[in-house]
Amino acid sequence: MCQLRLDLIAGETMVTISNRHRVGISTLLAVLIMIPGSSLGFSGGVGGTQDNAGEEISDVAEQGCLCHNGEGPTNSVTVLMDKVPYTYIPGQTYEMKLQIIGGPTKEGQNTGGFSMRVDLGSLAAGTGSEADIHEAVEGDSQTLTHTAKGAQTSDMAWMISWTAPEAGNGVVVFRISANSVNGDNAQSDADKWNHLMFSLPEETRVGADERVRTIFVGDGNIQPPAAEEHGVSLHDMGAPLRAHWLGLLGFLSVILVIVFCGFMLRYGFSTSYEGRSNLLRLRYHVNRRGDQ
Repeated sequence: MCQLRLDLIAGETMVTISNRHRVGISTLLAVLIMIPGSSLGFSGGVGGTQDNAGEEISDVAEQGCLCHNGEGPTNSVTVLMDKVPYTYIPGQTYEMKLQIIGGPTKEGQNTGGFSMRVDLGSLAAGTGSEADIHEAVEGDSQTLTHTAKGAQTSDMAWMISWTAPEAGNGVVVFRISANSVNGDNAQSDADKWNHLMFSLPEETRVGADERVRTIFVGDGNIQPPAAEEHGVSLHDMGAPLRAHWLGLLGFLSVILVIVFCGFMLRYGFSTSYEGRSNLLRLRYHVNRRGDQ
């Protein structure tokens, strides 16, 4: 039996490995080396150069979420960007809303995520999404991705802040790859993703058009947002329910007074007038007989 002796500095320790054990370890290492690299999604966000089953992905935002599903984008997942300007004013900051709609049934805490890149300007987390977005992936201020907390958003929505470049840079291109996952923390064909790309021209005219729009890619099977409530309830204005009833009683009282006055005019004063008419006729006849 062949033996291996190792002497350590801290003291003399003998380790004996049989040929049989060495063959088993060598076989295990060989199997591990021969297994191809597996592609897994990262719940903490991803960006920059990535490895997908031995193939290099130079830009996830442009090439897609291949680590989740290598089949390519699908329109069953709608990726939309809301509050997008028609043109950008150099140096101005815009807040936009990125949202993912559709995808598989959720089985775990993770719901979805995204990888985003612009070729000009700088990106940052928008108001309310500071904990959900990882800024400056690998030190690049033109990239954004979700954090581990952001991958668990119930509505798969994030607020994005983009600061436009200086004047004279021209058209800016936005690239977004977003996925909707089932949350089982494993690579699966059930995970779906889509890719949204759009461009914004620079505004060079005086009196820029500041209207905004919604841009999306997908089958459009989305629900319209709930209508915003602009009114204020009477209770919030300090009018309790008792005041409503008092107001109704007052209105009813006015109606009853009007009806009563109408009856009086019709049947009360008209009768008195008819009596006076008869008296005048009688006097007329009397005076006429007297003249004769």
